[in-house]
Amino acid sequence: MAEFHHVSVLHRECIEGLCIREDGVYVDATLGGAGHSASIAQRLTTGRLYGLDRDDDALAAAGERLAPFGSRVTLVKTDFRNMADHIREPIDGVLFDLGVSSFQLDEPERGFSYMHDAPLDMRMDRTAGLTAYDVVNEYAREELKRIIADYGEERFAGPVTAAIVRAREGKPIRTTLELAEIVASAIPNAKRERQHPAKRTFQAIRIAVNDELAAVEEGIRAAVGLLAPGGRILVITFHSLEDRIVKSEFRRLSNGCTCPPDFPVCVCGAKPVVRIVNHKPILPSAEELAENPRSRSAKLRIAEKI
Repeated sequence: MAEFHHVSVLHRECIEGLCIREDGVYVDATLGGAGHSASIAQRLTTGRLYGLDRDDDALAAAGERLAPFGSRVTLVKTDFRNMADHIREPIDGVLFDLGVSSFQLDEPERGFSYMHDAPLDMRMDRTAGLTAYDVVNEYAREELKRIIADYGEERFAGPVTAAIVRAREGKPIRTTLELAEIVASAIPNAKRERQHPAKRTFQAIRIAVNDELAAVEEGIRAAVGLLAPGGRILVITFHSLEDRIVKSEFRRLSNGCTCPPDFPVCVCGAKPVVRIVNHKPILPSAEELAENPRSRSAKLRIAEKI
């Protein structure tokens, strides 16, 4: 396994936002390199921390890092949307650090990065069936175009999809660098942004492989269901698609009533479940941006169970 050093994004803001009690129960829903988890566990005495991840490599590395905390920490291999199947007690705080972890990006053979040559994989859980190879080579043109347009917010989704379909008709596209070159060839030089031309397409395919957007919505609902009154949910997002889901889910949970606006009185009886702690997302400080360029697009939203 690669030697691994994890830089947690918005670390101080998360630890402050969780309001950790030494006897509380906390969940790191996206364990990754355990940067956040180690700081939470340090602050517990009789409390507990559940660390969730669907990536065996991340769980193994985190297990070593968190070993000094002994029975205070319980690691669980699961998709965070299923946390209620594994946690049977009320929780005081839960943290989601969404998207691909530095852990996965820094291991080239996992196929998440367009900077290293590797098989097209991109599975967060390597025991799952669907891979990036399947999406790229077997999805129908229209479905592939929809994924690249919707999940990658790629305005050249049409030309990119056409280039992929043309290439795969000759022979299967097997590696990350092959795919990155095909995508780059479809985007006019004059229209390229500062980022790598394949970035949006890689993001889109990764989201499709791991069903990430549906998982966010289900994960938030599962977490809020487990939270004790006064417990907090913190979500870090790295792109606008996820942030929109978090924002609208928090709004829905804090509004309560779902009746149409023109109803004179509420008939649904739904009550607010959370209070939104910060209406504007918390962004990385200038110091953090200088130290960790990967934090550039990070946004943190916090809500509290009523």
